[in-house]
Amino acid sequence: MRIAVSGSIAHDHLMTFPGRFADQLVGDQLHTVSLSFLVDSLEVRRGGVAANICFGMGQLGASPILVGAAGADFEEYRAWLDRHGVDTASVRISELLHTARFVCTTDAAHNQIGSFYTGAMSEARLIELQSVARRVGGLDLVHIGADDPEAMLRHTEECRTRGIPFAADFSQQLARMEGEEIRTLTEGAAYLFHNEYEKALVESKTGWSADEVLARVGTRVTTLGPRGVRIERAGRETIEVAAPQEEAKADPTGVGDAFRAGFLAGLAWGTSLERSAQVGCMVATLVIETVGTQEYTLHRGPFMERFAKAYGMDAADEVRAHLR
Repeated sequence: MRIAVSGSIAHDHLMTFPGRFADQLVGDQLHTVSLSFLVDSLEVRRGGVAANICFGMGQLGASPILVGAAGADFEEYRAWLDRHGVDTASVRISELLHTARFVCTTDAAHNQIGSFYTGAMSEARLIELQSVARRVGGLDLVHIGADDPEAMLRHTEECRTRGIPFAADFSQQLARMEGEEIRTLTEGAAYLFHNEYEKALVESKTGWSADEVLARVGTRVTTLGPRGVRIERAGRETIEVAAPQEEAKADPTGVGDAFRAGFLAGLAWGTSLERSAQVGCMVATLVIETVGTQEYTLHRGPFMERFAKAYGMDAADEVRAHLR
């Protein structure tokens, strides 16, 4: 199964604040906030939702195809992704703009404040999925993640026109989208990804009930943080998968991308939705234990040992047959 992952490619600047953001906010002055946080550390990491997802899929041996736009400063990043099993030949390189930047501060309670500079990402709208499909011999699924909004719309419409199944995943772009855009991006999706808050926001902005959303998509995947994930399909029994026990909480950045990497890898292998979600939850656990979205190493032995402990030997035997 050939899966293309479209979305942002970025460099992450991750900082930690030893206090709590909430303690610095004055209730009657929220209309005129002016705050500066003295942080304890700075980590400059590779990031962007599409690149993060592809890195995880590459670690699992699922051979993802990265679709997005970056700047001339992407070459070292490209070499890193190539070395970890990602097909980067469909990345567009801007002649004018730098690769996007994500700047994020995390407090002691794991709350986050972030800013995102789009840079070269604005040129993602110029990428034609048909040229990607022709190069790799066809596409079985396109995951449309947070990206230049116009690119997200164009990729969605192209998938519909060409009959390519697609997954809708608004992520960070959901806050700026209006109801009509969300409805356009959702209608007919094979998969719809979001967390609990984003689920409520989708329903609020579109005016659709939960049942109406399910009637418009094939599978709705809602991540539940430490409680795992819920998978819903119209007229089918809901699937709930618990998250494995984590060994530490180092940094929550990129945990959602890691889940998607594991889930999409499971789909590429042809495993069930439940098994795919279990793989996603296991990869997400590795990421929350690591600072940086692509700094974890997936060693087959330890991964399968923890997977078996969380989900049982039968599940582990099935996954082990696919994991390279």
